[in-house]
Amino acid sequence: MTTDPLAEPKEGPGAGLGPGPGRGAGGPWLGVDLGDVRIGVAISDPGLILATPLQTIERSGRGARAVAQELAGLASAHGARRVVIGYPLNMNGSVGDKAAAAAELAATLGAVLDSTHQGLGADVVLQDERRTTVQAAAQLRSAGRKAKAQRRVIDQAAAVVILQAAIDSPH
Repeated sequence: MTTDPLAEPKEGPGAGLGPGPGRGAGGPWLGVDLGDVRIGVAISDPGLILATPLQTIERSGRGARAVAQELAGLASAHGARRVVIGYPLNMNGSVGDKAAAAAELAATLGAVLDSTHQGLGADVVLQDERRTTVQAAAQLRSAGRKAKAQRRVIDQAAAVVILQAAIDSPH
């Protein structure tokens, strides 16, 4: 069963992620960083301790439905109990085009999961992701990755930051 991502509170880290410890019992969570060209995907361990990179999906020219179907397949393949989609609010907290696109993807993914992966029971939620790409780039630089090499993994690293913030949230 999925939640309506548009009904979830969208303020603060981990908004709308439900109760604290034990909330992910039964499977890992996926984290998603939605970019214009690429989509980074991260996965947690089943105990919700650590987020790690999973893969990058090419997005260019693909609509929300096609992306949602691919993400639903990943969620199903990994037994994910929750999919956390980065919600890129503007710095002043307002909803811009990119946040609207993330909300559309969340709603579409929820519908796809409901119709095609009924046994999975994964929730789809939005996670405030302001400045996650900046954080991810800084982490990659501190790990010795050059800017050119970052391009291949920055989306996954941003997805890790988004997912880890959701895991660490007390909400």
